[in-house]
Amino acid sequence: MKIVELHARAMELAAEVVDTVRPDQLDLPTPCAGWTLRRLLEHCAGQHQGFAAAARGAGPDLALFADAPVDADPAGVFRRTGVDLTAAFQEAAAVERALWLPEIRDGGPFPFAQAVGFHLLDTLVHGWDVAAALGSPDALVAAVDGDDALADALSAVTEAVPNTPEARAPGRAFRPGLEPGGGAGRFDRALALLGRDPAWRAS
Repeated sequence: MKIVELHARAMELAAEVVDTVRPDQLDLPTPCAGWTLRRLLEHCAGQHQGFAAAARGAGPDLALFADAPVDADPAGVFRRTGVDLTAAFQEAAAVERALWLPEIRDGGPFPFAQAVGFHLLDTLVHGWDVAAALGSPDALVAAVDGDDALADALSAVTEAVPNTPEARAPGRAFRPGLEPGGGAGRFDRALALLGRDPAWRAS
């Protein structure tokens, strides 16, 4: 299965989680240290916009990845920016366009499939962050674990993320990896390798 199709699956699974967010829940804490649910969703929408611009040929401009306000319609903003990103990836796939991603390592350009893989990981992990903040991550975990192609793609990208002190320092996208439990499923294993505790719940 093509990476663009797998990414579209990931986007839909995450959007289904975000569809359940109510405006009065936007101040809930999330597994992203110091981030409320609002801050997380604004980050996601900004990443959608930045990756879409990169897929359409934009250079390494950090301003394109700035957080986007979600106001009182987090689900609508997430879906609208997500649909635009999916369209941008489909357009870029036709020419295998490399993407400039200024937040990642040296900024690129990164090969098309690799760049889409980066966002697939981001989408599923942040989808889990949202679901965990809402207290209901099990359905998303089961959906990913039950989709071999999607779980394979997530595992491949996760295992390629450097787990060095420099790459996992404070302020970086991921914390130092954790040891997955013996009975961990594939999604839980990916979360642990990225420094997320699959058992996280809001205190």
